[in-house]
Amino acid sequence: MKTAKINQLVYAALMATLISVCAWITVPIGPVPFTLQTFGVFCALCTLGGAWGTVSVLVYLGLGLIGLPVFSGFTGGVGKLAGPTGGYLIGFIFAALAFWGVTALFGTGPLPSLLGMALGNFLCYAFGTAWFMLAASSKPSLAAALTMCVLPYVVPDLIKIACAYLFAKALKARLGKRVRM
Repeated sequence: MKTAKINQLVYAALMATLISVCAWITVPIGPVPFTLQTFGVFCALCTLGGAWGTVSVLVYLGLGLIGLPVFSGFTGGVGKLAGPTGGYLIGFIFAALAFWGVTALFGTGPLPSLLGMALGNFLCYAFGTAWFMLAASSKPSLAAALTMCVLPYVVPDLIKIACAYLFAKALKARLGKRVRM
C-alpha cells in the first residue's frame, strides 16, 4: 500500500515536470502566448486520473508560485498569476476539477475523458479571458478579449486534447498496473 502511494506521488511529480516543460515550449502570437501547458495538464489528468492529475496541476502551480521558472517564458512567482495571463494558470485548477468530476460521474472511457478535457479547456478559457479583461492595461471588451485570447487557440487546443488523450493511453499501456487511477 505504501509503495502504491509513493508511486502516485512520483508520477504526480513527473507530470508536474511535464507541464513545466510544456510551458517552456512557447510561440508568442499575441498577448497570450501559445504553449503546450494544456497538453501537459491533460496528459497528467488522463494518465493519473482526476485526483492525482489535479495534484500534479497543484504541484506545478505551487512550484511557480514560490518563484521557480516553470511558467511560460521561464517565469515564476506570484506576479505572473497577477498579470494578464494569470487567469489561465488558475483555470488549470478548474480544468482539472472539471475533468475529475466528469470522469468520476461517467467513467474514464474515451468519450468522458475527451468531454472532461473539453469542459476543462472551456473553463480555462473562461477564467483566463475574464482575468485578462480585468488585468490587461488596455481593458479590452469581451469581444476583443475573445478575439485575442480564445479564437486563435480553439483548433490548436482541440488538437492538444486529442494528442493528450492518445499520449496518455499509450503511456498507461506502457506502464500497465503501475499507474492506478
